[in-house]
Amino acid sequence: MASRLRRTLLAGLVTAAVAVPVSAAARPSAVPAPPPAAVGRLTFGELPRLEDRFSTNRDNIRAAARAAAAHGDRGRAASLREMAAGGRQFLTFDGRDGGRSAEVFGDLAHADRVAVLVPGSDTDLDTYARFRAGAVALHDAVRQVGGPRTAVVAWLGYATPATVGTDVLTTGRADDGVSQLRSFVRQLRTALPHAELSLLCHSYGSVVCARAAHRLDVDDIALYGSPGTGADSVRDLRTPATVWAGRGDDDWIAHVPHVRLELPGTDVGLGADPVSAAFGARVFDAGDGGHSDYLKPGTTALGNLALIAVGRTGEVTRA
Repeated sequence: MASRLRRTLLAGLVTAAVAVPVSAAARPSAVPAPPPAAVGRLTFGELPRLEDRFSTNRDNIRAAARAAAAHGDRGRAASLREMAAGGRQFLTFDGRDGGRSAEVFGDLAHADRVAVLVPGSDTDLDTYARFRAGAVALHDAVRQVGGPRTAVVAWLGYATPATVGTDVLTTGRADDGVSQLRSFVRQLRTALPHAELSLLCHSYGSVVCARAAHRLDVDDIALYGSPGTGADSVRDLRTPATVWAGRGDDDWIAHVPHVRLELPGTDVGLGADPVSAAFGARVFDAGDGGHSDYLKPGTTALGNLALIAVGRTGEVTRA
């Protein structure tokens, strides 16, 4: 069995290696954008003036839209103009290298809890609308379940890997995002010292959260649709946070081999299955959905993630 899994994983690696040169030319990092006007670190004293930060970032987004239009990428320009619409709340934005941003849903300044969504592969400025739709659905769901005042943040703070490519089989991209996630969480802690924080981490985003976990001051970490985390167990994450895991019945990620192979210069594979008993997470019922269905309105997965986000964890249905 183990040798068959290894052969499967290596076959995937070879396929990805062949596909990378074909897909790399179209990577969104090729679209230029200007350096954004700096907004500085988020602090407690800034909370009453968040609209100033949001306004500056809308200007940053508009500048990136103009650069994309001048480059001839009308699709990127249109996406950015939509992001710059009035009322949108971006704590951070940088249009370079595929894009980095953090968008707020709800009243962050008065939140008792904050849920930070960490996305998986193929998430960038060109696909941001899909990521945002999940954040909107989660914010709607937390309001429906009630409880503490909860804000949701869609955090696109690292260069996500392509689904078809070698990066998604290693922890490299996640390791690059660790410092950014830790810095962002520290800023939230500084600005909202009494709020409880949760990380909701989808797919490859669960690798980022797991690699950063032992130096993150958060209350809950939910890993869903995870291919593995690079760790063998919750204990290896070295976090006092409650760690949750869930996988939909129709999620293709279940067929990813949960092995890790040592190759020259790198390790390939992401290790133990987070929903396995041996991993040790609290496994929640994620329903019968597929890999992209966890934050769809009305799903079991969304309902349970909303309960985790608001801290009503005793009501989470377990798998």
